Amino acid sequence: MEDRIKTFSEFYEFYLLQHRKMWTRIFHFVGTALVLVVLIYVIQSGKERFLWYLPIFGLGFSALSHYIFEKNKPTTFQYPLFTLIADFKMFYELLIGKEKFKKAEEKETEEKAEI
Repeated sequence: MEDRIKTFSEFYEFYLLQHRKMWTRIFHFVGTALVLVVLIYVIQSGKERFLWYLPIFGLGFSALSHYIFEKNKPTTFQYPLFTLIADFKMFYELLIGKEKFKKAEEKETEEKAEI
């Protein structure tokens, strides 16, 4: 049997490793922001027909960034609930500056490439 992550704390470390590149983080941030905008709009307007945008923004932006930038599979397929929680946690941490869009390793790689 495969080793499965059992706690959210363990998962979040794994999640951040799967979201190293700046553009992956930007796409996730934008997708999560759009999900929140749609939810707020639906709650305020009562127009539930717009709820179908949620998976397009939430999963669409995320999956696209994994296939284009990270070259890995989104964690959603293996850990759907942990991934949903982690998406919002990373969004919040990016918003307050605890996490950065551009990781230090990525900055170093770019600097070496310029030399």
